[in-house]
Amino acid sequence: MDWLEVSVQVNGEAAEAVSEVFNRYGHGGAVIEETISETDEAVRETLTVIVYLPFENGQAVGQQEIEEALSHLSQLYPIPAPQFRHLSKEDWAHAWKKHYQVLRVGQRIIVKPSWQTYTPRPNDIVVELDPGMAFGTGLHPSTRLCLVALEEHLTPGMGVLDVGTGSGILAIAAAKLGAGPVLALDIDPVAVEATGANVAANKVGHIVSVEPGSWPALEPHDQTFDIVLVNILAETIVELLGEGLIRCLKESGLIVVSGIIESQEAMVVKALGVQGVDVVERLQEKDWVALVGSKRTLLAADL
Repeated sequence: MDWLEVSVQVNGEAAEAVSEVFNRYGHGGAVIEETISETDEAVRETLTVIVYLPFENGQAVGQQEIEEALSHLSQLYPIPAPQFRHLSKEDWAHAWKKHYQVLRVGQRIIVKPSWQTYTPRPNDIVVELDPGMAFGTGLHPSTRLCLVALEEHLTPGMGVLDVGTGSGILAIAAAKLGAGPVLALDIDPVAVEATGANVAANKVGHIVSVEPGSWPALEPHDQTFDIVLVNILAETIVELLGEGLIRCLKESGLIVVSGIIESQEAMVVKALGVQGVDVVERLQEKDWVALVGSKRTLLAADL
């Protein structure tokens, strides 16, 4: 089978929106490549969002839908026309792999593509992923920030909920850091399948449960967690908070929200505050922000 590589160069805010489109219509999820160039005037960052589409009956599956969606997005963001490159099966097998290398995040977490070799140092936590089938590989700043916060705040035995798990990278890292039980949710059946495969490959199936759907489906079961992870778009975070996501967080629990462009931070902080959550830590990488929130404890005078 031949493939079509679709790529778009955008700024930080538009990159997340474009990757959402690519994840919806592409094969195996979007890749975001970061290029830094220096001139006499400034340091310039360029993000390239890439996806691969399979050819069937002479047509690239999903190309029309992607072009239509990008046309709509271009009314909100400065998005140039996408670039297309035809790849044979053999070329594609090498093309997508070049985007992924062994990556250290924080002090101990190692994100390793399944075909790469790595000799762990003492205390390393190795998360092995197959990016050919998954969304969220640790390459994106929002995922890295979430992993750093998770490593800092998780203690063994904590129960963790991962909403919008994607590839399962956060749920798997939580399990390997000593969490348990861990529940990973995603509304996308492809992501649920990918997470299940990655959980099995990392041998944490006895700790991580993977289920289709989102948080509201849990409400009748009255499940609560020590840490809730939400690495999605800022608008979706606000929607989930408005639907009462905080009700599944224990009184002493923490919520980690990521996937937030700096310009959207105030909106998320406000939504957290309305739900009785105080921001106790802020992490930032370039334009991307992650927030750690603590559920406000009710005092006797408040009751």
